[in-house]
Amino acid sequence: MSISILVLTFNEEINIGACLDSVRWSDDVVVLDSFSSDRTVEMARRQGARVIQRPFDNYAAQRNFGLALDFQHPWVLMLDADERVPRDLQAEMLQATQSAPPDVDLFRMRRRDHLFGRWIRGSSGYPTWFGRLARRGRVRVERAYNEEFHALGAVARLECHLDHYPFSKGLSAWVAKHDRYSSMEAELLLQRAAGKLQWRHLVSRDVDQRRRALKGVIYRLPLRPLAVFMALYLLRGGVLEGRAGLTFCVLRAWYEFLIDCKLVELRRRQVGESI
Repeated sequence: MSISILVLTFNEEINIGACLDSVRWSDDVVVLDSFSSDRTVEMARRQGARVIQRPFDNYAAQRNFGLALDFQHPWVLMLDADERVPRDLQAEMLQATQSAPPDVDLFRMRRRDHLFGRWIRGSSGYPTWFGRLARRGRVRVERAYNEEFHALGAVARLECHLDHYPFSKGLSAWVAKHDRYSSMEAELLLQRAAGKLQWRHLVSRDVDQRRRALKGVIYRLPLRPLAVFMALYLLRGGVLEGRAGLTFCVLRAWYEFLIDCKLVELRRRQVGESI
């Protein structure tokens, strides 16, 4: 038994070739494209993938649409074009899906983020667990971006890693993407501002629930962007990762600062004040 593959794309001609090369072992690869204007679709078809196009609204809706497609296999691996599947992860997934108990509907895994040719383990805040390998019809995706994966049944973990290349399109593309993300994050924070902190969720066994509770605490900290930089660079070991570690920690702090600035902007607009 093999595994079906679902790859989300939009103008990914830089990444799509290597991504699809890493899943050549699958006989059922679907590229869900958001009407790319570059050679993404052409390249994907040339490598044997089925291409389906849908206008992009948000990541959760796109993934849910993709998971509802007609796949050949009962398990679907969800990928972004800047991710690669190493051989050890391929072998582990095939074994795990063949022996999975009937109540397991989702496997989580970790990513190795790369910058300047190295794995930035400390500065990226590793490990973070992502739901990616889903049993068809049993998993739903929520949250417009930085998605959360909710399974009807049990959730298990895989030991091997995805390789992630978030800077494959260059620093400018990363900055532009996180500028958009910061706007969405600020809007979500504004909506949740009136809510109470769920302290008990900090020790929840549910990874997504625990992450939400931790973010609720972190976003109330004073000087939060500086705290994020110090935590990643000094406490998590980014200082040991040379230029790559310093670069990523500064970028993460900038991203958090941008969220704070946009949250202030939204609050002032709510009460009719100018920026």
